[in-house]
Amino acid sequence: MKIIARDIPPRTVWALEQAGVHPLLARLFAARGVMAKDELDDGLARLLLPATLRGTREAAVLLADAMAEDKRLCIVADYDCDGATACAVGVRGLRLLGAKHVSYLVPDRVVDGYGLTPPIAERVADSGADMLITVDNGIASVEGVAAAKARGLQVLVTDHHLPGPELPAADVLVNPNQPGCDFESKSIAGVGVMFYVLLALRSELRTRGVFDVATQPKLDALLPLVALGTVADVVKLDANNRRLVAQGLRRIRAGAMPAGVAALFKAAGRTASAATTFDFGFALGPRINAAGRLADMTLGIECLLTDDAGRADELARMLDGINRERRDIEGGMRDQALLLAESLFATDGEGIEAPPPAISVFDANFHEGVVGIVASRIKDRFHRPTFVFAASGAPGKEEELKGSGRSIPGFHLRDALDLVAKRHPGVLLRFGGHAMAAGCTVAREHFKTFEQALAQVAGEWLAASALTRQIETDGPIAREYMRIDLVDTLHREVWGQGFAPPTFSEEVEVVSQRLVGEKHLALKLRHQGQPIDAIWFSHTEPLPPKVKLAFRLDADEWQGVRRLRFLVEGAEF
Repeated sequence: MKIIARDIPPRTVWALEQAGVHPLLARLFAARGVMAKDELDDGLARLLLPATLRGTREAAVLLADAMAEDKRLCIVADYDCDGATACAVGVRGLRLLGAKHVSYLVPDRVVDGYGLTPPIAERVADSGADMLITVDNGIASVEGVAAAKARGLQVLVTDHHLPGPELPAADVLVNPNQPGCDFESKSIAGVGVMFYVLLALRSELRTRGVFDVATQPKLDALLPLVALGTVADVVKLDANNRRLVAQGLRRIRAGAMPAGVAALFKAAGRTASAATTFDFGFALGPRINAAGRLADMTLGIECLLTDDAGRADELARMLDGINRERRDIEGGMRDQALLLAESLFATDGEGIEAPPPAISVFDANFHEGVVGIVASRIKDRFHRPTFVFAASGAPGKEEELKGSGRSIPGFHLRDALDLVAKRHPGVLLRFGGHAMAAGCTVAREHFKTFEQALAQVAGEWLAASALTRQIETDGPIAREYMRIDLVDTLHREVWGQGFAPPTFSEEVEVVSQRLVGEKHLALKLRHQGQPIDAIWFSHTEPLPPKVKLAFRLDADEWQGVRRLRFLVEGAEF
């Protein structure tokens, strides 16, 4: 592991400080590419205009016409948190704007697989719907859209995933990554795309005289859901996404949120009035995702849709229980996957055992709903692109393996799968995804071929330097900033993918160390001559007396007293 410091342009730091930004925040923002204070303006007026997202105008006309004709609308969702929040935003938003008949359908991860498949399209048609609307899926559903159109359905696809070589023949496509779209925020989440469609629809309805600026419904009530789905989907937090998230957080902290969001905070033991992006990513998001992994995402969507506080609490408690089960399953799978991964190690030129350039593992007892999480854990442990496979639980497809992959910087996972498919026709039955996360299906008999093919591509694409894990940090932290109030200041900001949480690095003295709960390293350190406690979660290896650590600032509360501590992210010996 190598700890490196971000470049911090001093002129930009000075300019931000002169504009009134706190000196520590000025340094952090400058290191993340913020050039001027106005870039930190998170007001709704600074959001990118809906008209710049290709297809929103046509989608608004399509939806407004359908509503005028009292047509039945059915949303087809995805079974992750982005898909669940996008579905809830779609249902709530369309009803707010006057749609009388809005239903939804979410595929089952095991039985139906991903996206709008022909059988899903048939189910929507059989339900009596007139229009099918996808959220967080559909851009690759060529056959599913064709099946829907054959049944006489109008089809609106809203998605953010990368398109394949052929676009579906939907009535309207809204996707920032489709050819010819100039929308600047290519990393907007699926829930954000649906929110933009609703903004365009409201504008169209104003034009038609359904309401005016004074009487129009306030769509900002949907922003807590937009913020949750955006952070949980780990999309890059560019300026536009940060504004969406900041607006959602602001409303949650003020107590203005759907009953289900409030109930999820309570079930997770988090405080909504002090909500952070960490709550979205590590508390609420996993509980919603658990429904799609082990049960039925309908539970998660219903939790986000209900306005009944009692029902919301009941659903949130169910989701919390499912998430506990998910953690138990994940723990066993992770241990087995680590053993399988270590069995792939080979001795390098210096006689040191090292993992292959890419790791692919499969076990007959793995649960397909948890493979993505386990892939992420293995990737983090060995710093290699990783796929974890489980046998498909779909009837008649027992010989198919469904895999989920996570990548490292410099290795575009979907492009790698595309090359594997070209070099080994027939090995990949289906695949799709992004640069850092992707999924695929292979026949059980072709697993070894896939494993070797992916490792070969990784060996060709990844330089030796890319295979060494690096932690980017903000360098040392001045003693004057080691304060609880500044921890709270940092936590209130919007951090996440592409706008990394503040992480500092310095050489410290290790005064004492002990294991807590058999899997966490509790430390007493001396930092700049002063004592400080630290914790390194999921790490058991002892540290030398002096070590360079990468750490985040945190507040630990014990018996009502809050104390500063370090959350260790990594060490360089």
